[in-house]
Amino acid sequence: MEKYDLDTTRKFNPLGMQNFVIHDSEFFKIINFNITAGRIFPVHSHDLDGQVSILVIEGEGAFLGDNETAIPAKVGDILVSDIREPHGVRADTDMRILVTIAPPI
Repeated sequence: MEKYDLDTTRKFNPLGMQNFVIHDSEFFKIINFNITAGRIFPVHSHDLDGQVSILVIEGEGAFLGDNETAIPAKVGDILVSDIREPHGVRADTDMRILVTIAPPI
C-alpha cells in the first residue's frame, strides 16, 4: 500500500498547466493536473484501448468532448470514458484534476 499527499502537488503555473505523476504501474497511471483559471487542457484522444477518469479535486470548470460538448464540472465530479473518446477540461477557476489512465500510456 502507498499513501500520497496531494497537498504537496498544489502548485499552479501562471502560464497554464502544471502536472505531477502520482502513481505509475503496469496496471494504471494517476496524474494530478493543476490548471490556471481561464486555461484549457486541450481536447484530445488516444488511439488505444483503455479508459480514463477525470476527478475534480479543486475548482470549477467543464469537461470537454467532441463537437464542443461542455459538461459542467465541480469538486467531487468525475468523468469516466473510453480513452479513444475525445476528452479535455476547461478551468473557470484555478482547478485541480486527478486523471487515472488504465492501462497506462
